[in-house]
Amino acid sequence: MSLDSAVARLSASFQEERNGRKRIVVYDCRREHREASEMLETNGLDFNAFLQRVSKEFAIHSKETFVLTTTDRTVLDFDRFEELQDGNTLHLWQREDQVLPGATEEHIVFLPHYDTLVRSGMYEYYASSDGQKSLPYALAELIDNALSATARNKGVRAIEIRLLFDETLGKPAVIVLDNGCGMTSKQLNNWAVYRLSKFTRESNTFASNQKSYVRPDHVPRSLNSDISYFGVGGKQAGFYIGESTRMITKPMGFPDVHELIISKEEFERKEKNKEDIYRGVIRNRKPGDHSHVKQEDEGVLHDLIAEECGKESFTAVVITGIQPEHITFLKQDFPLWTRELAHLYHYYIHGFNGNDMRPCSQNTDHNIDIQIYLREKPPRCPRVLNLREIDNDMQTLYINSSTDTFEFKASTEDHGTVEGVLRYHPFLYDKETYPQEADAELAPIEDDDDNDSGVVHQARGKRPIFECFWNGRLIPYTTISEFEWCARPKKAGAVPAECYSRVSGVLFTDDRFQVSTNKLTFMDLELQLKNKDTIFTRIVKGQEQRVNIQREFTQWLKKCHESWDKQVKFLGFKGTITRTDAVPKKMQHPWATFSSIALDGKRYKTGQYVKSQKTQPIFFGSVVQFLLYGDHDGDVYATGGQVQIALEPKALYNEFKTIPICKIDRTTTVAAIKKSIDNELNKLPHKLNVEWPEGNAWSENAVHPAGTPLGPLQVTILNKKGETLSRMPSVSQGTVKKLLMELKVVWHENLTKLGKYTLYLNTMLNESNDSSFGGTQLPSYKLQFTITEGSAHTFVVGAVSSPLHVGVPFNIPLELLDVYGHPTQPPTDLKPVLECSGLDLSYEGLDTNGTTFTIRNVKARGKIQNYHSKTYDLKVVLPGLRLDTQMVKIGLLPGNPHSLHVTPVDNSVTIENGNPLRFYIEVHDEAGNITTHSKMIVRCQVRELPLEAIDCSNTGTGHLVTKPVNLKNINGDQYTFKAKFDVPSQKHIAVVYKELTVVPSTRVSRIEVYRQDDDDLLLKDKDKIEWEAGDLLENLRYRLYDEGGRKVSLTPELTSKIKVNWTADVSLQDLAKGNLPDVHVPIKVQDEHFYQVSYQDQHVSVNTSFTIVPRPNEPKHLKATLSQSTVRMGEILPGKINLELMDQYGNVTKTLTSTCVDHFTVKADGLERSTLAITWEESSHSVVVTGVQFQSGTPGTREMCFTFRSFVEHALVKVTAGVPAQLRLISGPGQPLQVLNEKGIPTPFLIQLCDEWGNPSPDQRVVVALKSSFSALKVRAAVMSQPVDAEGKTTFTVQSVSGPKGEYELHFKGSFNKKPLSAPSVKLTIIPDPNKPVSLAVDYDSTSKLPAGGIFPVFSVTVVSDEGSPIKHFNPAAASMFLWKRKASETTPPHGATQLKCSKPVENENDDCFHFRDKVIPDHAEKYTIQFSLRIDQTKLLWSQQYVMNVVANDPVKLAPDTQPPTPVVSNSDVIANRTLVEDMTLRIMDVYGNAAAQELEGKVVVSIRSCSGANSKGLPLFEGKVNTLQIKLSQGKVHIARLAIIEKSPGQDGHEYILHFKPEVPKCPTPLAAFELRFRFYNDAENQHEMSELSKKKDELSTAIGFYKEIFNGYSELLTLLTNVDKVFKETAAEAERIMNEPRRVCSIPDPFRGGQDVLGKVGHLALVEDDAAAVVLSWHIMGDMDCVITKTTAAARRIYDDTQGRQQVMPLDSVYWNPNNRSLPHIKYGRSTFQPIGNPRFARDLLIYSGDQESCNMVFKNLLGDTILIDDLDSANDYRKAVMQNKTPCPTILTRQGERISAKGKFGGTQNKAPPIERLHGQVFGAPLPQRYHTLQGQIEQLGLYRSALQKKEQAKKDRDNHILKLSAPDVVRKEEEMEEKKQQLEEIERKLASTPGAGHLSQPWAQVNLGEGVCRIICCFLGPVVPQEAPLPRKPLGHLDRLQPQQGAQGLGLGHCIHQLLQSEFPTGRAPPASSLLYLSLQPAPPGPVACSTWTSSLLYLSLQPAPPGPVACSTWTSSLPYLSLQPAPPGNPACFTWASTKPRPQH
Repeated sequence: MSLDSAVARLSASFQEERNGRKRIVVYDCRREHREASEMLETNGLDFNAFLQRVSKEFAIHSKETFVLTTTDRTVLDFDRFEELQDGNTLHLWQREDQVLPGATEEHIVFLPHYDTLVRSGMYEYYASSDGQKSLPYALAELIDNALSATARNKGVRAIEIRLLFDETLGKPAVIVLDNGCGMTSKQLNNWAVYRLSKFTRESNTFASNQKSYVRPDHVPRSLNSDISYFGVGGKQAGFYIGESTRMITKPMGFPDVHELIISKEEFERKEKNKEDIYRGVIRNRKPGDHSHVKQEDEGVLHDLIAEECGKESFTAVVITGIQPEHITFLKQDFPLWTRELAHLYHYYIHGFNGNDMRPCSQNTDHNIDIQIYLREKPPRCPRVLNLREIDNDMQTLYINSSTDTFEFKASTEDHGTVEGVLRYHPFLYDKETYPQEADAELAPIEDDDDNDSGVVHQARGKRPIFECFWNGRLIPYTTISEFEWCARPKKAGAVPAECYSRVSGVLFTDDRFQVSTNKLTFMDLELQLKNKDTIFTRIVKGQEQRVNIQREFTQWLKKCHESWDKQVKFLGFKGTITRTDAVPKKMQHPWATFSSIALDGKRYKTGQYVKSQKTQPIFFGSVVQFLLYGDHDGDVYATGGQVQIALEPKALYNEFKTIPICKIDRTTTVAAIKKSIDNELNKLPHKLNVEWPEGNAWSENAVHPAGTPLGPLQVTILNKKGETLSRMPSVSQGTVKKLLMELKVVWHENLTKLGKYTLYLNTMLNESNDSSFGGTQLPSYKLQFTITEGSAHTFVVGAVSSPLHVGVPFNIPLELLDVYGHPTQPPTDLKPVLECSGLDLSYEGLDTNGTTFTIRNVKARGKIQNYHSKTYDLKVVLPGLRLDTQMVKIGLLPGNPHSLHVTPVDNSVTIENGNPLRFYIEVHDEAGNITTHSKMIVRCQVRELPLEAIDCSNTGTGHLVTKPVNLKNINGDQYTFKAKFDVPSQKHIAVVYKELTVVPSTRVSRIEVYRQDDDDLLLKDKDKIEWEAGDLLENLRYRLYDEGGRKVSLTPELTSKIKVNWTADVSLQDLAKGNLPDVHVPIKVQDEHFYQVSYQDQHVSVNTSFTIVPRPNEPKHLKATLSQSTVRMGEILPGKINLELMDQYGNVTKTLTSTCVDHFTVKADGLERSTLAITWEESSHSVVVTGVQFQSGTPGTREMCFTFRSFVEHALVKVTAGVPAQLRLISGPGQPLQVLNEKGIPTPFLIQLCDEWGNPSPDQRVVVALKSSFSALKVRAAVMSQPVDAEGKTTFTVQSVSGPKGEYELHFKGSFNKKPLSAPSVKLTIIPDPNKPVSLAVDYDSTSKLPAGGIFPVFSVTVVSDEGSPIKHFNPAAASMFLWKRKASETTPPHGATQLKCSKPVENENDDCFHFRDKVIPDHAEKYTIQFSLRIDQTKLLWSQQYVMNVVANDPVKLAPDTQPPTPVVSNSDVIANRTLVEDMTLRIMDVYGNAAAQELEGKVVVSIRSCSGANSKGLPLFEGKVNTLQIKLSQGKVHIARLAIIEKSPGQDGHEYILHFKPEVPKCPTPLAAFELRFRFYNDAENQHEMSELSKKKDELSTAIGFYKEIFNGYSELLTLLTNVDKVFKETAAEAERIMNEPRRVCSIPDPFRGGQDVLGKVGHLALVEDDAAAVVLSWHIMGDMDCVITKTTAAARRIYDDTQGRQQVMPLDSVYWNPNNRSLPHIKYGRSTFQPIGNPRFARDLLIYSGDQESCNMVFKNLLGDTILIDDLDSANDYRKAVMQNKTPCPTILTRQGERISAKGKFGGTQNKAPPIERLHGQVFGAPLPQRYHTLQGQIEQLGLYRSALQKKEQAKKDRDNHILKLSAPDVVRKEEEMEEKKQQLEEIERKLASTPGAGHLSQPWAQVNLGEGVCRIICCFLGPVVPQEAPLPRKPLGHLDRLQPQQGAQGLGLGHCIHQLLQSEFPTGRAPPASSLLYLSLQPAPPGPVACSTWTSSLLYLSLQPAPPGPVACSTWTSSLPYLSLQPAPPGNPACFTWASTKPRPQH
């Protein structure tokens, strides 16, 4: 069938639709160039029957494959077939991706939607008074559709408007072309339906396969591209512009092009032929197929269709039949309508910040390009314009002329939001900067020279403030004039009224506010915004603030006015005047006068030179005053005013002129003005010309003798031009002013007075004798000269210093005079003569200085009386003068020291050893007179003696006595020395020497001790003497000798000074006879004693000593020494038995010999003789017995008897059981034994260890293990292996057995010395448990891709039982999913793994498994592990196998480094290291999460340097090679930079910060990539301070960590010492605590007399403590003004303090303070996750405070004072942190640094006001430091030690009483005392229990464990006392495990307390048996250090032990005594993390 016939049949079928018939058109597209089509009837056919019908109609072979699709290439199936409607078109293909061989047609219906009737009352489309001006809005409708179509483009969104008006190419046409997503045939059908909006497309009969409408997410400025809206604009625009619209489109992902034509001609034809008007045809063809194009359209469409090839998707709207008037408008008004389009889409083109062309702006990149192409008939050239290039649209003018913005948001009652921006356009100097409309006709501005009141035109005038944008595009016909809060106030306020006219604004809304279908007006926007329920809030840095919007706007407007308006500021108000000059009468009053103004950044003051402009003529002058019309008072701003000027030069112009201030020439300089004034001044008299007619001219500064005559003179007047003047130059018609001359010096006068003279010649006005004209002095002449003295005539003698000294030079000054008495110069050959009776005078020379003549260095010598001055007459003669002689009187004293005189005069002096030396000293001058001098110290130096000195400064003489001469070991000889005398301060005085001879003295110098007997034994000094132990040393005597070796006779005085050290009872009579007391020798051989005899007087001390060593006496008894006293049965006693003979004192006599061995015998019961050996040991001189062995009898004590001749010795040996040989099962469960799988055996197995004779063996080295017979059988017991107890017993309780069904055996195994022991076994049978879960089965889509940050596929987890069937009864909350980074060795999730919970079930979902859906994929691309768990009970978890997930990178978005490099600091030095910006850095293309992405991309990276301030590029640093940009190749998605440096001597500002900008250019990347920026600082020299700061910070962190670990492990030695000596430890601990308490630490010294009063907390400085010194200083300084504020709980208390202090004390009541109890997270944390990785350890400042009182009240106080203030380590880290926070559009609070800097919330830092002073300058107003942690630890130990000491004393007393009672058991009344003994035992047991409750009774290697639970912190101390058995002696105490050997389980509860206690108790009770009632488990919760503490609370039936924050006050302590086998504290289920549960194998107690 042909194509035309098929169309005819289809048209004929339309009439039959009413009868319910459904026909389908099928095109056969299997072959090339085939156009066959068939219309097939489908009524009553299903899909299979329809396929058979198609096969029959198109003769398809049964083995041939074919595909049926819709025109959208959707494959037909059963469901799609049912959706087919009558008239639908299908394509028949060989395969789905086959190319369309030819064009096909699809008939469609586009009946108008019912909205046509509903919305018919809206505005007429393009309602405008001028039709031509509406044409841009018609084009805008087509652009709206294009923007919506390109909304999802990842690259450039290209929109092109082609205006083809070249008739040579065909009919005129307008084409709108975009590269958007295109439309399918169904979507194109929907487009054709009139008023089918996006909201109704899903529910109508033409629903396509597109998704239903979803309102887009909010974006800034609502730039969501959601503006193709109503289904009206595109069709109305097409028929408004032309008569025919052709739609050509290709959808994304489809190979076919769809084409639709609607035209006025076609509609008219169908109406004429009575056809259905709204039926049409969509042509489906392949790209580039133009076979259907008519001839007349070829020129327009051929090129357009040819462009289709290669495009993935597009849409082209071709409009023809253009109205002629539209063509004319589009050509002639091209700039006008393109400017309007740029205005409409301003923010889509330029981004949400708009077209900000200022240098400091940061324009946001946008990818929308709208290009206009106009082609006209040649020779006109085509015009191409991108709307982004237009810079004169109104929004661009508004943005670039504004200086500040005010952002706000309006929220309406129906949840609509409007973003608003107000912009301020300042007044600049003399004009407003508010933009005028481009087409506004501005009236010419008249220039009024004489009248300017300062009032200028209003900036905005009556125009409205706000333009309104809807979904980012302008709604042109809706504007809003103003809101009430931004309107001009009726009354004058703080802001001038004209400032309200300098504001423009923009409103941005989304589609929640309705607009007309033509998008020209809003329906009710203004009504909704002005509704009283609308809330306006301000937006600051992206954050919404609920403030008073009117107040905020007014403050912002005031700030803009003060900061940006460049108006005239009138300063220095002087008063108000009334003007009478040339001003209108109505404006003569009032005029305010001022002394200065500020204009254009300059200051103009009264008296300042100015120049006029725009005046006739231009004049110069000085400012008199500034005038401003109006009634003003003080400084004021105004837009204009006037200035009164005094014309210059005043000598020529004596008048004033008033001009407007704007006519001051601001461009000229003061120098230029002065130059012009100087040109006028050149006409005035300038200088005087003076001449000397007689030739006797006196030069300037000439010198003449007195009496020289002056004159005569001739004077003329000249101007600057050299012209002679006799009168003043005339300026106007005034009178001529003559000049005259005045002389101030008398002519021809003889000048005799000496000095400087000045001659004055002045020019004066003849009429007034005034020497000035016009305020300027007339020229004058001045001559200076000097009159000097004549020749010398006589002289006078000057002052001579008195008194004078002999031999000391002095000067005689003489002054020579001329005849007038003036001082004059002396003659050159003058030689003076000096004469004086009784003295010898001389002088060295003469000096002349001006008129002074000096006789130099005169000396007088002679003998004078000491210390008395004598007067002499000195005669001075100067030969040659007329008066040549003068007399002068002088006084003379002794001279300077010259020599020493020492008495005795002899050079040799003899002295006895031990006596001092005596000398008399005199100091003489050079004439032999005794003289004095300051600091005249005479020294005497003698060897062996200290230096001696005497002061002769006052008298010149002195007696010198030395220390006694004491020579050692003189031994009768004499010695000779030299004595040296000198004066250190007078080096010129000769040294005097004396020879000294020392002879021996007669004093005692040596002692001899001897024993008087036959040999007279001499005891030498330090001798050792052997003597029998216990004996007496008698007949001791002594002798004394002097230094000469002579014996000294004993006298009572000498003997009284003799002392001995072995007795205090000494007889003086015996000493006088030379006898010493007897010496008792010690009884022990080892006791060596020291003995000394000494003599001491005031001069000497001598002694002698000896030592006595005792030796043994005769043997008295035999001693046996055993190295070991215990031996096992059948074993040889370890070690040996030594036998020795001892004397009476117990000393070993060593008298035994090797021959004595035969005389020794050994006897004992059961002793084995065959192994016994008695031998001799030479080394110890003793007999050794070895081989002691017992083979029979029962264990117990055996007595051994040793004999040697008459000596007998007994020894006891303890015999114990033999070597372990067997294990015996004493008790256990009955057999045969059957156990359920995973169940336990309740009855324990009791095993006994025995030796080979069956005796119970207590050898605890034997470890008994419980083993299964097969590996398949898993046995779990409380312990699987354990040593036997002290009785040789051990108990095993089997908790569970698991394994396959069958019979097994349990074996008990043990070994001793690696030899197995005989052991029993038990048989058991396993019965399977049908309800036992054994595994988890996981099902998910393993082929899905996992991009970082995406969503995981759904995981379905099934619980599988032992039988393989699913188990359904588990709670979904028990299932968890764990996610962590992949590690090879982990079998369970590590600590810190992310835990995710099961999702809620949905309808029709399988209930036999758990589903985990919508789980977010981690941000980092790497391998992760997922594992699922099911909590079976409180202790058991079931784990699935682990699944490895490979997370790949997401879409590339940026260029970033592998690791963030540190901030570079460079300098322009010649060292390359100092110039290096980056080194060894790799940049990669990354996704938004920092993962390396798009590794296959290639491109380049452009590196440049930018300024942070946004200034131009001038002065920026340059790279090496003197370039400002570098290009680096990017390969495989990365680029490596080995080194990047600046050049030597690079330009740049010192200390300035720059940005290193790395911009990637990757052509094949689908989206633009964000550049990487790295800030760096530029200096003139290198800086390393930041690096040192980082190293110091790391050091502090390591030191803190080491200190923490030391504190954890420092308890072992302390506790051990505590147990051994509690009293000593108690005292030492208390002393250490007191020492720490008294140590100096930081305290707050603010007086606080109010603290402790009713409802008074105290001053702020005392409410908190800060541990860190640096933090304490900066926090105290930050709130310095509040540190002394008194905090009260009530207002009444605050008022009371206020009244008492008369208002001088600041107070703050807490009942009037608002605070939010919730804690906000740090700014870099959002939704619990960090938005970036901060440095510098940021934390809230208030978190560093340790409260000393009421926690809640203090928290309220400091939350109000500090707010969210943050503390960071250093300033660089703080700036980086603030910058990163602000980039996330998050406000940043004030930041403090530990170094003392502050960055305010506004970003301001630097200066003294933002730098904390040293702590000394805070004067004690600083937070105190808390006591060290060590102090609180010691306080806890002191309390426990006190309890322990008290209990220990009671125990010891009771033990003494019990021991005394046992000693009396043999008494006859033993029966009567039996009951008393039992009572004592009970008391002892009670004391034992008390001791068990005292911490420290056990031996803990770690005395306490700290547990962190939320905000609560507690310390837990556990100890245990072993059970007490009444029939036996108490077992020794032992600790409850060792904490250091446990492995704490890290979990949500910190230290894993439950796990630790569980292990401790299990180690004590391995068989599960309960401890006896006497056992006491003590759980003590002690107060923690200052800060949050915790206590224990018990809930119902002891179900939970909950650790909650404690209330204020003492912390509770709980104890527990129970028969439970153990106490296990385990984490509770999710939802109650601070709770622990009891777990036990027996029922919990009921009380």
